[in-house]
Amino acid sequence: MKFIYLFLFSLFPVFGQITYQGGDGPGKGKHIVFVASDHEYRAEETCPALARILAQHQGFKTTVLFGVDGKGHIDAGASDINGLEALKDADLMVIFARFLDLPDDQMKHISDYVERGGPIVGLRTSSHAFKIPKGKAYSKFDFQYGGKEYEKGFGHQILGNTWVGHYGRNHKQATQIQLIKEQKDNPILRGVGDNALCMAGAYVGIPDDTFTVLTASQPLNGMTKDAEADPKKKPSPSTWTRHYKSKDGKKARVFHSTQGASQDLLDSNYRRLIINGIFWAAGLEDQIKGDAKIDFVGTYNPTRFGFGGEVKEVKPQDLADINSPLMPKK
Repeated sequence: MKFIYLFLFSLFPVFGQITYQGGDGPGKGKHIVFVASDHEYRAEETCPALARILAQHQGFKTTVLFGVDGKGHIDAGASDINGLEALKDADLMVIFARFLDLPDDQMKHISDYVERGGPIVGLRTSSHAFKIPKGKAYSKFDFQYGGKEYEKGFGHQILGNTWVGHYGRNHKQATQIQLIKEQKDNPILRGVGDNALCMAGAYVGIPDDTFTVLTASQPLNGMTKDAEADPKKKPSPSTWTRHYKSKDGKKARVFHSTQGASQDLLDSNYRRLIINGIFWAAGLEDQIKGDAKIDFVGTYNPTRFGFGGEVKEVKPQDLADINSPLMPKK
């Protein structure tokens, strides 16, 4: 048994993944796979934090797949994510990625998941998750893809928006998340308080008739909860649900939030919004409880988001203990 444990443990740097086995709870029997690799907003912190909450408190089995470097260290934004074959049997994919150009053998697993109509949760930069040169096998996923059959790529076709632009000054203007009053009875908003504070700046959100918009982002003139709203910026759609169609025409659920930076999770109302959205995407809206436990598991001290400054030389196995700190300081 000890030999088997050591063998499996040694695979973590190769596969770049961690799995938290769920216990009892509404998510028991469901497997959520997180794809975490962005350059700026600390997907490598947001995703394991959510995965731990969902496993420990709600019973889901959760797997987090990280972008890694050649030495097996978590590498923010890296286009090398091993273990994507886990999507074959996953009940839900949560993606938080930016400008990925994965090898074809890895990208195939994401393409297959989309083709079979797996439900998807997309966070922040996943509107521009892929930047794949023309002529490659999966170039249609590129956020600027020009072909009419898959215009504007994964972000537009699946999440509803490709990258449009910042709405206000990122890193200078925090965001107040305002609930849409007409959606007060939507199960995703159960227990979610109004005016959550997200540190990541707002994005431009452009809804269409296929969206159910749940929240709007109000840029603030500052980075604190008591900062005043920017009078020059009206609220912009920031959280919505929609559906996309699989290759065989099946309707699949999508939940998208234009926020999601590691620091955003510190606001319990925003954290609950994302947890509830994950439940809805997994087809468990009847199990959404407004008072469900969403406390962090282990110490959560998120790193300030930005280009550079991420915690270095951390391997996935450093996070394998569900109570280990996020992120461990080297």
